[in-house]
Amino acid sequence: MSVEAKIRAMGLELPSPAKPGGVYVPAVRSGNLVFTAGQIPTREGRLVAAGKVATEVSLEQAQAAARQACLNALAAVRAQVGSLDDLVRMVRVNVFVNSAAGFTDQAKVANGASELLVELFGEAGRHTRCAIGAAELPLNAPVELDLIAETK
Repeated sequence: MSVEAKIRAMGLELPSPAKPGGVYVPAVRSGNLVFTAGQIPTREGRLVAAGKVATEVSLEQAQAAARQACLNALAAVRAQVGSLDDLVRMVRVNVFVNSAAGFTDQAKVANGASELLVELFGEAGRHTRCAIGAAELPLNAPVELDLIAETK
């Protein structure tokens, strides 16, 4: 089954790429690589959750937010390449977590995005990753991520 078909079968929807909040573009293609700008977990222009993980946002909510941010990043990639079926593999994901003091499970939050990529792309969805705690994120988002994908 194609990646685009898997997304539909899972009941997911890729949004239109988010409009930049500054002087940058949602994604850039350089050779066979597509780099996304940071994506926050918005759906229909609104955050799916807001606040610091562990005090205002639960681990489970943060994982779901990471999944949504990943869908937003995939939308930006698709706008560059035309179809997610043209991707060869996921290369890198960087996940920033708006962490409450003492929260150290950033990797578990990042799994929300990583697991989605493996569900969609199989082994080609496995990637290198950083999961980083942040003091604050734009709009008080619980998660922001960017990714690098390889295309044909």
